[in-house]
Amino acid sequence: MPVAVNPIKLKSIVQTGIKQYIPACRKITIQYCNWGGSSEGIRQYLKSGQINKLLETNRHIEFEIVNKNGTHPVITGHYANQRIKPICIRNLTGTRIEEKLNLIKSSSGSVLRNVAKNKNVQSNSDSVRGIWSPVHVDPTSRYNV
Repeated sequence: MPVAVNPIKLKSIVQTGIKQYIPACRKITIQYCNWGGSSEGIRQYLKSGQINKLLETNRHIEFEIVNKNGTHPVITGHYANQRIKPICIRNLTGTRIEEKLNLIKSSSGSVLRNVAKNKNVQSNSDSVRGIWSPVHVDPTSRYNV
């Protein structure tokens, strides 16, 4: 007798790292000014054609180039977790702009947390020795220095 299978239960939820790689960065927006001095580096980067290599190797990322007069140049990464990460690139050279583009492309978009902020060690289990108290010491040697 054939078994009826519900196709909805057979759907797998695809997550990064489990069956296939899903890149976190979905879109990169490059905003610059056509006449501003702080946008000179990004204008030279775009004119030199170096961005074409980046476009060819990262076809999964949508690139948008916006010419907005009167503003400083900014590279903005839009991620799959609905986060937006802007990085100011004013007065940077082509190699530094390339580094910033790679930083946005390779980051996950999650909020950076300070790990060293919480210096206390937390554990789910109690210590083997227990908590120390002066009451636990032998009364004859309690206050001997």
